[in-house]
Amino acid sequence: MSHNHGSDQKLSIAVFINILLTVVQVVAGVLSGSLSLMADALHNLSDAGAIVVAIVARKIGNKAATTSMTYGYKRAEIIGVLINSTTLIIVGLYLIAEAIDKFFNPTPIDGWIVFYVAGIALVIDVVTAMLTYSAGAKENMNIKAAFIHNVSDALASLVVIIAGLFIIYFQLYIVDVIATVMISTYVIFHGITLLKKSIFIIMQAVPEGIQLHEVKEALEDIEGIDRAHHIHIWQLDHKKLFLEAHILLDKNLDSDALKTEIRELLEKRFDITHSTIETREN
Repeated sequence: MSHNHGSDQKLSIAVFINILLTVVQVVAGVLSGSLSLMADALHNLSDAGAIVVAIVARKIGNKAATTSMTYGYKRAEIIGVLINSTTLIIVGLYLIAEAIDKFFNPTPIDGWIVFYVAGIALVIDVVTAMLTYSAGAKENMNIKAAFIHNVSDALASLVVIIAGLFIIYFQLYIVDVIATVMISTYVIFHGITLLKKSIFIIMQAVPEGIQLHEVKEALEDIEGIDRAHHIHIWQLDHKKLFLEAHILLDKNLDSDALKTEIRELLEKRFDITHSTIETREN
C-alpha cells in the first residue's frame, strides 16, 4: 500500500503540472493563433484526466472482494483504460476536424509564442512522463495508458516546436495544420490500441500471447489425461489470468495429484495462476 501511496503522489504532481500547462498553452494558443498549440493544450488536459482516472481506478481496484463482488474490484482499472482510450480517440477526431476548418480558413500565427511555449511544454511533458512511468507504468496497464498519454504529448510538443520554426523562418502557416493532423493521428492510433485491449479483457477473450490449442495440447500431453475440453481462459485485470477446464482421466488415477501437476504446468508455461479443474474418469 505504501508503494501505491508514493505512486499516487507522483501521479497527483503530474496532474497539477498538466493542468497548469494546459492553461498556459490555451492562453498562448489564443494569442498566437496556433491550432497546433491549442491541440497540444487539449492533449495535456486529456493527460491530466487520464491520470486522475488512473488514480481513482487503482484505488477502487485495491478494494477487497465482497460477497457481491467475489472477484474484487480489479476490473475498475480496465474500465479506467476504456475511459482513457475513448477520450484519446474523441480528442483526436475533434482536433482533425478543427485542422480541416483551419486549412480552409487560415489565420496568421505568431511563431515565436508557439516555439517558446511548446519548448516549455516539451520539458514538462518529459518530466510528467517520467513521474507516470515511475508510478508503475511497466507493471500496470491502467498506469501505462496514462503514461502513453504523456509520451504522446511530449512528441506532440516536439512537432509543435518544429511547426513554430517553419512559421518563423518560412511563414508556412500550413505546417501548423499538418502538425495538428500528425498529433491527432498519433493520439487516435494509441487510443484504438488501448481500447481494443481493454474491450478484449472486459469481453473475457483469450489473453494476448496465449493460444487455446497450445494449452489444450499441453494438458493432454500429461500422462493420465485422456482429453481436455470446455477450456476457457480469460483475464481478470492487466495481469491475472484464469482458466476453467474439464479433464477426462484414465481410470484409477489420483485426481488430486493430477490437478496439482496441471496447476504447476499452467503457471510455469502460461503464467496462469488461477484455475478451476473438473475431472471425470473415462
